[in-house]
Amino acid sequence: MLLNRLDRYILKIAAGAAVVLLLGLTGVIWVTQALREVDLITGKGQTVLIFLTVTLLSLPALLAGIAPVALFMSTLYTLNKLNGDSELIVMNAAGVPPHRVTRPFLTLSIITSLLVAWMTISVMPASFRTLRDLITLIRADFVANVVKEGQFVSLDSGVTFHYREKAGDALVGIFMQDRRDPTQPSIYLAERGRTVEAEGQSFLMLEKGTIQREAKNTNTTSIISFERYALNLSALTGDASGGPGEGDGDKVIYKPRERTTFELIRQNTNEPYYKIQEGRFRAELHNRLSAPLYPFAFMLIAFAAIGEARTTRQGRALAIQSAILIVGAVRIGAYAAWTASVRSPFAAALLYILPVASILLSVAFIYQGEKLRPVLASAMAPLTDPVFALLARFRRA
Repeated sequence: MLLNRLDRYILKIAAGAAVVLLLGLTGVIWVTQALREVDLITGKGQTVLIFLTVTLLSLPALLAGIAPVALFMSTLYTLNKLNGDSELIVMNAAGVPPHRVTRPFLTLSIITSLLVAWMTISVMPASFRTLRDLITLIRADFVANVVKEGQFVSLDSGVTFHYREKAGDALVGIFMQDRRDPTQPSIYLAERGRTVEAEGQSFLMLEKGTIQREAKNTNTTSIISFERYALNLSALTGDASGGPGEGDGDKVIYKPRERTTFELIRQNTNEPYYKIQEGRFRAELHNRLSAPLYPFAFMLIAFAAIGEARTTRQGRALAIQSAILIVGAVRIGAYAAWTASVRSPFAAALLYILPVASILLSVAFIYQGEKLRPVLASAMAPLTDPVFALLARFRRA
């Protein structure tokens, strides 16, 4: 798509606004999320570098979600600025049709769509996977960084840990209670133990101790003595939703959002975890593939609303508000479809239908706005007239 001087002028304004909005919105949301991870430093004894790494790994997901919204807002800003400076009116008087002005916005939409596609299909899964591995190591490293001599420390996963003292790199007098499975709590007692790393996993090697397991269903208790026992700390601190360490032995099981797009497409249907979470795999795949459509939908909605030149008497506030409401409805509908697609394959189709329908309707309004707007206004009159009458009454009061 070749751009002339007019297109480059409009693209410069729109791109500058989109970048500022994208960075601003991403920065604000990133700061709020980063504040939630301060516990990494205060509670888990991690360094500032680990804190920044964990929080920065969430940026790809933020960029992918905010980029279409930033494009929508920059389109509104640019069109409103051009109309306010009477530039749209001049273009219209010079014989430039409204749909011709979409060229620079389409160029910016293609760039945004490619960015969103790259983030959702490639970068986001890699960042989530790296984040999962890093958090697992942080949690597994709680013995060295969090637990102090003589203190009982409880973890979110339902584990309580204690040791009496340190002797070199070994822990002496170890006590651990595991209540992750309420029907079969376990108590580990050992004279000594030390942490070791193997194949990306953290283990606590216990020496000379016992394991006491209580089966609440049968009201029986079993005690197992051991000379050496390897306790997988990564599994011990993993979450209950399919995180690392959960599953067969020490094998790491990644959630759908942490798997590559190629793995989701070529998923092994015989995998036990897939059989349990088949709907989440489907929802994640279609959410990634449909994400690049939304920049085009949001940009065209904004252009259909205020792309035509208008005088100051005609006003644009109602059109802008309508565009914001429509984009909000499409975004909420997409989120609802993504949630529902976990259970319904038809709902996964809505992830594509919503943006495609928005694109087609917006294009129809851009090309046939003069014919469609009176029809839409007459159809909406029974709904809007009472509202405007009520507002006028409040103003007079």
